[in-house]
Amino acid sequence: MPDADITGPTIDVFDGVHDAVPETLAAHLRTVRLIDHHVHGTFHTPVDRAGFEAAINEGSTAPIPDFMTQFDSPLGLSIRRWCAPILGLPAQAGADEYWKRRTDFTPDELAALMLPPAGVERWIVDTGFQGDLITSPQRLSELSGRPSSEILRLEQLAQNLLESGTSPEAFPDAFRAALSTAAHAPGTVGTKTIAAYRTSFDIDWARPADHLVIEHARELAARDSQRVDSPVLVAFGVHEAADHGLPIQVHVGFGDRDLDLHRTDPMLLLPLLRTMAPVPVMLLHCYPYHRQAGYLAQAFDHVNFDVGLAVNHLGARSGAVIAEALETAPFAKQLYSSDAFGPPELHLLGSVLWRRAMGLTLGEWVRAGDCSEVDAIRIVDMIGVHNADRVYALPVSR
Repeated sequence: MPDADITGPTIDVFDGVHDAVPETLAAHLRTVRLIDHHVHGTFHTPVDRAGFEAAINEGSTAPIPDFMTQFDSPLGLSIRRWCAPILGLPAQAGADEYWKRRTDFTPDELAALMLPPAGVERWIVDTGFQGDLITSPQRLSELSGRPSSEILRLEQLAQNLLESGTSPEAFPDAFRAALSTAAHAPGTVGTKTIAAYRTSFDIDWARPADHLVIEHARELAARDSQRVDSPVLVAFGVHEAADHGLPIQVHVGFGDRDLDLHRTDPMLLLPLLRTMAPVPVMLLHCYPYHRQAGYLAQAFDHVNFDVGLAVNHLGARSGAVIAEALETAPFAKQLYSSDAFGPPELHLLGSVLWRRAMGLTLGEWVRAGDCSEVDAIRIVDMIGVHNADRVYALPVSR
């Protein structure tokens, strides 16, 4: 596996904490090439400051109130700390200074600056959300110099069929045929459900009969919008996807304001996990339910999880959630992701903050005698690279 040091003269992920991370572990974390198993593209057209600040606020895309700025948030501080040097500014540059300098670059120039230092070997890209605003997987590869794979979003596939005129009576078989074609297309390595946003998890996860699917497809087709928010159609899609054997990603926890957070505890997925075909289930993000996700990953052979989205948004406190994620689940059941969408700062920060947090957490274990440095490096490789390689059966590119 080729190495590429992400710590040039402008950025050192262990700045300020060198004494807390054993030297060999730190050297490995600086150079290991990660697989980002859940990510989106970067903006391909310029955004104004309001649009940028909205993009670094996971909970809302509404305009930022006049009395505040998103630069005064854990994520905003981390952008100023770690991304400012990439733009030729001092670390912790002021918000206005950072924004002024950022406007000197085109979206592609920003991506070309931010993506390679992330040290990501492969991007596994979800294209199902606002794809008109962000780069395609192919363009992400061009800008980063590294290959991409794709994730198929199940609810979007169902919506596309209904919007294209598929009759309710034909919908079950049409969905199966479209899923088979899309799931086995070159470059597709998994599927995803956004049940958390559409129905939440406290639904009947039993596999529905076709007559129920037809009934709910008929109700949806009669509406002005074919946005798939039917529990029956969501459960149908997940079970059908499982039959194809590909990993199924599931958004869990932290998200936009239209998500009912209290209904996205992954423990509510127990009826599904106990009855579905045992394909790999990838619980994404998981905060603040990462400990529940860790339990499920321990209890079910086919369950895996990450804390990707939270790492960026917790900023300097991301080490705490990384440490908690390591508490219960086997290390072979955890993966790295950034869930970056839009600003390429997020693609870089996910990597920087994860490397830093893993160094500090595992370094403490090593210093206390609870873990050898060899084991610590092996844990980094499992979570950062090998688990994704195995679960998604990725093509050899390294």
